[in-house]
Amino acid sequence: MKITITKSEQEFDQTAAWRIIAQMLKKPNAVIGLSTGQTTIAMHAIVSKIFAQYPFDVSQITLFNVDELTNLPREYAGSCYTMILNQLAGPLGIPEENFIMPPTLSNDFEAEAKLFEKRLAERGGVDLQMLGLGSNGHIGINQPGTPFESETWVSPMDPDFEARVRRETQVPDNIVLGGLTRGIKNIMHTRKLILIAKGKHKAEIVEKAILGPVTTDMPASVVQLHPDCEILLDADAASRIADRVNLK
Repeated sequence: MKITITKSEQEFDQTAAWRIIAQMLKKPNAVIGLSTGQTTIAMHAIVSKIFAQYPFDVSQITLFNVDELTNLPREYAGSCYTMILNQLAGPLGIPEENFIMPPTLSNDFEAEAKLFEKRLAERGGVDLQMLGLGSNGHIGINQPGTPFESETWVSPMDPDFEARVRRETQVPDNIVLGGLTRGIKNIMHTRKLILIAKGKHKAEIVEKAILGPVTTDMPASVVQLHPDCEILLDADAASRIADRVNLK
């Protein structure tokens, strides 16, 4: 497990962006998994800016997001499809057939989960996953308590996040919201993982995930067992571990 601590949030965003670009340049038909949220907006903008200034061939690059909200319109600004389309897939001109996302609405999400994984497997599996660290230790939408052997499925949302989504969308209470997420087993089969976190508010959860025990109570702790995982943090997120880890 490699730990990289940047001096500032700006350096973090630049470093994370170049990790994505480096994978694209290294393997022109790479399959790259992304994450959405406040942590990734700036890094995606940097990737798009660099691509606009120095275009390179992305015609065979496959992009997807590690999860997607369910039972909401895809047009909802908070859907992962819309965010990744606007932030990265659109600006880079990724062909539609190479932007793999499950639908937000379906009568059979179990079948959609299997199809999602099948499409990724057909392209040779996932080369790189940029993996956000949730405030309660979730990865994807795999909440605390999710078995490590879980495969792609529809998980409940974090209650605070669900409350915010309901406020924004006015979805009635009788509609069950969730998230179709790659399971922890699927995530761990990715060739390279980069777990990302920035900001002082992530410092405590970083400490628990990286230096604490490997337990389903802290889903992100499982990355300690991955053979090729980098922990990428800004100084604030690393403030509780910086003096206790060996940096490589």
